[in-house]
Amino acid sequence: MTSDAGPTEAFVWVWLPGETGPVVAGRLAATGNQLLFNYGRSYLARKNAIPLYEPELPLRAGVLPLLNGLHMPSCIRDAAPDAWGRRVILNRKLGVQGRDVDAASLDELTYLLEPGSDRIGALDFQTSAAKYVARDATPVSLDDLMNAAASIEKGLPLAPELDRALLHGSSIGGARPKAMLTSGDRKYVAKFSSQSDLYSVVKAEYVAMRLAAESGMTVAHVALERTAGKDVLLVERFDREKSTAGWQRRAMVSALTLLELDELMARYASYEDLATIVRHRFMAPRETLRELFSRMLFNILCGNTDDHARNHAAFWDGQSLALTPAYDICPQARAGGEATQAMLIAGNERWSRIVLCLDAAPLFLLSRQDAMALAEHQITVIRDGWAAICAEADLSEIDRNLLWRRQFLNPFAFEGAPPSLLALLA
Repeated sequence: MTSDAGPTEAFVWVWLPGETGPVVAGRLAATGNQLLFNYGRSYLARKNAIPLYEPELPLRAGVLPLLNGLHMPSCIRDAAPDAWGRRVILNRKLGVQGRDVDAASLDELTYLLEPGSDRIGALDFQTSAAKYVARDATPVSLDDLMNAAASIEKGLPLAPELDRALLHGSSIGGARPKAMLTSGDRKYVAKFSSQSDLYSVVKAEYVAMRLAAESGMTVAHVALERTAGKDVLLVERFDREKSTAGWQRRAMVSALTLLELDELMARYASYEDLATIVRHRFMAPRETLRELFSRMLFNILCGNTDDHARNHAAFWDGQSLALTPAYDICPQARAGGEATQAMLIAGNERWSRIVLCLDAAPLFLLSRQDAMALAEHQITVIRDGWAAICAEADLSEIDRNLLWRRQFLNPFAFEGAPPSLLALLA
């Protein structure tokens, strides 16, 4: 996990609730193949100090033990880049070699210290405990960001200003090319088309996100742009709020952290276990469970099988949890036939079928009748809103035919479903 040439420590800085500037919270240090955290004395002495996440990192002195099976605190790993961000950092550190070098050739502390400072959530990482220096980007156009992302995909080195601009968004999760943008009092994640796309993936995500919102779910706002002859999906960030004094940041933790798992254990993540946590620890648990059930069901109906535990998250204010708006609802390429969700639904079952959701309804404090009503509503919204939302996205006829009844409302989702739901497709 660490290397002799890499850094051995990093200082964790945090934006406390309502604040527009960070304070140092503690130190993350490499010990063998682990990264261990301890709070600083000055932070523990603050009257407004909050745990970075509890129960994982409670507010107490000394080195805090890791949860079973973890190599670093999961709530800190949430702030690290995933596949795309690591690829950007590899390109920057290793130049043209970065395209073919294993991401594991760099240590985890490097991946924490290298990305831009405007990362998701309320954490950042510095080599100093005394002075905070933001790693900001030089503003560049959307065209330039698109071209820079394409260069990264090809393994080409970037000009310094483009390197800094793309690095600015390298802490975002996910595997697809993306960057960060700021426009007035709003911030966005820009998701780009990939050179390997066989259809308009960004438009497919736009359609899914818009239909999810139309169905009544709480969803991040999305918009489509076109630049350099390619489509760009803009997803408004919900972890930032502009105040008169500056930008405030909202702390977030992933479902992977809530479930006390890491990437190597992600296959054990389940909606059932997440629902249990919601019942015991979330604000407005009954309403939240209904929302979570709706998202699980909609993922199946739109063909989003990439609903892994980092694609679910909660706001954390130091005491309570609240579900964030839905994001990354992206239909996955599918030839037809059987499919499974990334997260287990109930027990050891993860088949992408409506009937499995209906059977799991009591876990979400829903009656079967309530679950049926939600399913009927979502199917109707997708069926009746499909043409209008596709037109809104200017989705081609070819892509519509590729997505309809393959990703969206795939017949496999309806196997074993009640006849009244099947009748909605007639």
